Amino acid sequence: MKISRGKYRFAWRVGNRFRLLVDGDRFFPVMQDSIAAARRYVLLEMYLCESGKVVDRFVERLQAAARRGVRVCVLLDAYGALGLRRSDRKRLTDAGVELAFYNPLGFFRWRSNLFRDHRKLLLVDGEVGFTGGTGLTDAFDPGVASGSWWHEAMLEIRGPCLGDWQALFARTWNRWAQSPLSEVPGGSWAQDEGGRGRVTLQRGIKGRSEIIRSYVRQIRRARSRVWMATAYFVPSWKLRQCLRRSAREGRDVRLLLPGALNDHPAVWYMGRRYYHRLLKSGVRIFEYQPRFTHYKMLMCDDWVSFGSCNADAWNYRWNLEANQEAVDASLSTQAAALLETDFGRSVEIRLEDWVMRSWRKRLREWFWGKVQALLGWFSDRKRRIGEDDPF
Repeated sequence: MKISRGKYRFAWRVGNRFRLLVDGDRFFPVMQDSIAAARRYVLLEMYLCESGKVVDRFVERLQAAARRGVRVCVLLDAYGALGLRRSDRKRLTDAGVELAFYNPLGFFRWRSNLFRDHRKLLLVDGEVGFTGGTGLTDAFDPGVASGSWWHEAMLEIRGPCLGDWQALFARTWNRWAQSPLSEVPGGSWAQDEGGRGRVTLQRGIKGRSEIIRSYVRQIRRARSRVWMATAYFVPSWKLRQCLRRSAREGRDVRLLLPGALNDHPAVWYMGRRYYHRLLKSGVRIFEYQPRFTHYKMLMCDDWVSFGSCNADAWNYRWNLEANQEAVDASLSTQAAALLETDFGRSVEIRLEDWVMRSWRKRLREWFWGKVQALLGWFSDRKRRIGEDDPF
């Protein structure tokens, strides 16, 4: 797949089809069925992978695929996969699955240990792909985690954008695996009909995020709505300014953020200290109530970006991230329906109520804001010491 030499690595592709799969009881079976139907290859890239019932189901299908002659390549982040038991790793390799780990942790590599692969990707035979925010853990399966499961979505992709996703996987795989992927064959990609799509990246080097560059550009160009969902909201100054300006100019700017049910309360408080100025500018903020919401999406008019990237400054500094952008009427309808449903399941934070919050909440926001500033200073200082991105 040809790589662009411009500001974006990959070009826009025409002829794609997209489908949003909401929550693990819907997207996990579809992903597993795709692996079961594989004839040539399965490429799987994951950040969070922990032994449990969900991993058992995936391991069984990956084993079966490898045993019937399908090439199965599994790339896991070394930190995110700490919860994957040695026995499960052995089950995979004994069946012929090729298993590699991104940036293995090392005691004397503490600065380099901060670089992580946060992407979530499944590619099968060049015919279908999935990306989004899930991990292979029981927390994402409503049937396993019962009332505590995480609200998530995955995007099913068919069409020429799969070639770019495969090129992206191959580049990272070839850096960390023993057996390289030279050329990944394509599928039956339509070129005439279907939506436009582009894959955008975050390489883990501060200031080089195609995703954030695209976010800022699309927010500035939006005419009617700017709707964002993110699991962790610690946005850059530029992104905050774009959101505030868009709201002041009369656009419908909404943020769907986690409520008190979240996995990192400290990050929640870090993000809440930005609420006041956003609310004063007219940004509407909704905190999701039923459970922890984890999916990441930006919708500007009918343009959609969906993938692994949070509105979180840590992402921009250290993580490999990737999003699927699309201009597609069907996906726009699906995305708007998901967001509208989730706004209805949320509590809207209003300025008149926000200014009346307790001093205890204000103190937590102030404290964690100081911690964030310290982490940002530390992170920037380490990046100036040396650029050793293991991409």
